Amino acid sequence: MSTPQLVVHRDKELMAQAAAARLITKIVDAQASRGYASIVLTGGRNGNGLLAALAGQPARDAIDWGRLDLWWGDERFLPEGDPERNVTQAREALLDAVPLDPKRVHAMPASDGLYGNDVEAAAAGYAEELARSAGPENHGSVPTFDVLMLGVGPDTHVASLFPELPAVRETERTVVGVHGAPKPPPTRVTLTLPAIRSAREVWLLAAGEDKAEAAAIALSGAGE
Repeated sequence: MSTPQLVVHRDKELMAQAAAARLITKIVDAQASRGYASIVLTGGRNGNGLLAALAGQPARDAIDWGRLDLWWGDERFLPEGDPERNVTQAREALLDAVPLDPKRVHAMPASDGLYGNDVEAAAAGYAEELARSAGPENHGSVPTFDVLMLGVGPDTHVASLFPELPAVRETERTVVGVHGAPKPPPTRVTLTLPAIRSAREVWLLAAGEDKAEAAAIALSGAGE
C-alpha cells in the first residue's frame, strides 16, 4: 500500500472547497485519457459538504457529467427517498443540479426496492452490478475507481465497516450487509476493504475535533 499523503486545511469549509477543486481535476483528467471517470461517493457532513462545494464551483462545467459513473461506499438500508439515505442527501447537495446519465448513477438498493428488506440480497445485487461494470482491464470484480471517498467516524469506522463488526475482516466479497451497526440505523450495505483497495486513489475526509483521534490512529499504521 502506498504511503498516505496528508493535506491539512484551516477548517472544514476550506477542506470541502479544496477537495472539490481537486476532484474536478481528477474527473476531467480521467475523461480526457479514457473517455469516462468512475467515482465513489461518501455521505456524512464532510462528504455532503464536498458535493455542495462542487455544486458552487463554476469549474464544475468542465466535467462531462454524462460520462461519469457514480457509486457509493455505503448506504443506510432505508426506503427510497428517505432523508437519511446517502443518495438522497447527494441528490440534494449536487446530483439533481447536473446532467448525469441516470444509467450511470449506481445507488445502493433501498429497503423497499427490488430485494425488499433482505439486506444480504441487496448487497449481493450491488456486488453483481459492480462486477458487470468491471472490464478486463480492471483485473477484478469491481471497476478501478478513479477516486473513492470515505469519511471516518470517531470510532474509526469508514463506509459502514465498524471495528467491532465482522464486515471489516471480509476478504472475499466486495459488498456485504451490515447488521447491528452501533450507529443508527443498524442495518446497512457497505463496500468491503477488497473493493475499497481497488481504487486508484482513496480520499479520507476528516474534519472536527471528534475525528482527530481516529485520524491519528489511521496515520499511525494501525491494522484494519
